[in-house]
Amino acid sequence: MEQFIEFLANHPMLAAAWVGIFIAIVVTSIKIKLSPVKQFSPQELTLAVNREQGVVLDIRAEKEFKAAHIIDAIHLAKEKIDNNDFAALEKHKDKPIIVVCTAGITAAKVAEQLFKAGFTQASLLKGGMNAWTGAGLPVVKK
Repeated sequence: MEQFIEFLANHPMLAAAWVGIFIAIVVTSIKIKLSPVKQFSPQELTLAVNREQGVVLDIRAEKEFKAAHIIDAIHLAKEKIDNNDFAALEKHKDKPIIVVCTAGITAAKVAEQLFKAGFTQASLLKGGMNAWTGAGLPVVKK
């Protein structure tokens, strides 16, 4: 314990960085747990689509979407997302909507926008298309 205290005294910047990282991880974990937007694994996404007629919403660039996307995914352009134009999804309002991006980072913001727009079953694919393809699951190429 003495060595630990001595290390902290000799390296205050490094100790502060570790404390900052620890706090950021805790805050992020709590925020994820309290968020109304759920995070689905690729397997959970498959179950939601098959059992609950879930809708996959792909928000990646159109070029990426055409290169490879999840079967029956709906593409939504960035311009429509920026304007909160979710009219194309109105008929799916009562179904689970799973937002997919490349790595699962930008999907969180869009899923929150959807939730605020009244899509109460908005969620996201944790890890995005990277997780989907990494799991060896099928994609459609157009």
